[in-house]
Amino acid sequence: MKKLIGLASLGTAGAAAVLAVSLNAAPAAAQEATLYKNPQCGCCESYADYLRENGFTVEVKPTHDLAQISRDAGIPDDFQGCHTTFLGDYVVSGHVPIDVVNKLLDERPDIAGLTLPGMPLGSPGMGGAKQEPFKIYTVEEGVNPTVYAVE
Repeated sequence: MKKLIGLASLGTAGAAAVLAVSLNAAPAAAQEATLYKNPQCGCCESYADYLRENGFTVEVKPTHDLAQISRDAGIPDDFQGCHTTFLGDYVVSGHVPIDVVNKLLDERPDIAGLTLPGMPLGSPGMGGAKQEPFKIYTVEEGVNPTVYAVE
């Protein structure tokens, strides 16, 4: 009841402004992404665009230290993807499909993140035809990666 009285005291224009601000609020922090990539990699830029097309705000940071950034995030060398993205509390390595990224953010499992190793043809941001199902693995400190999803 206090909220209704508070809005009523603003008058019609004030209440409309509050409603407009509420409806146009910035995306949640989980929708913000920081993507680290090798400076010359074009498919990483394509993946950043893919995330943007799916509602994320993406900051791209070229680096020559991608392998170390991935290791520091807990991704074993043989499971590292083409680029490393931080989404809120999670790391997403490689060309992980948006359905799997959204599943991660919706379910919020107790893991560090996900990885799609390498640069599989046909994956988001990569050209070519899909050769086989994508195996997306968990990233957990001190635990060997396990399959999280198959797309």
